[in-house]
Amino acid sequence: MFVSDEQVRPVETQLMPSAEFHQLWGGDITPTFPDDGAMPAYRGYFPPIGGFRFGVFSIPPAGTAGPPENIDVPAALADTEEQLPGLVQYMELDNPGMHTTDTIDFDIVLEGTVVLEVDRGAQVTLRPGDTVVQNGTRHRWSNTGDTVARLAYLICGAAHGGIAASS
Repeated sequence: MFVSDEQVRPVETQLMPSAEFHQLWGGDITPTFPDDGAMPAYRGYFPPIGGFRFGVFSIPPAGTAGPPENIDVPAALADTEEQLPGLVQYMELDNPGMHTTDTIDFDIVLEGTVVLEVDRGAQVTLRPGDTVVQNGTRHRWSNTGDTVARLAYLICGAAHGGIAASS
């Protein structure tokens, strides 16, 4: 049986106006089957222990229009929190894009070229078909190509000694 077949609209924020986040599926607890096939309830962008998220995100090429120079930062942060609850709390506001989460992230590049930067500036360039598994890694994504980069992800909540548990 098919429960849903619909276009998922991207989430776009004032802070990242050229990026898109397609939140496809998620749950805050470990699923049990059989069920009715409906999407489980979930709250934040990142899952708690036992929870999961599945989606796609797009990163525009470097140099693509970012937030306007006169952006109202508190309002933009509030917009991001409303659109992608819990995302901002993991971001290093003094180091744009860098973040650490209490999750295991499974990522695959679908199109474009991205650079994954981890601690101490270590970087790897990833192209379509490349995959990465991150275990609570401090990291940021950037797009050094000239086209949009698109990645699919599965994120599973995990215990992380350096981060208070998600709620």
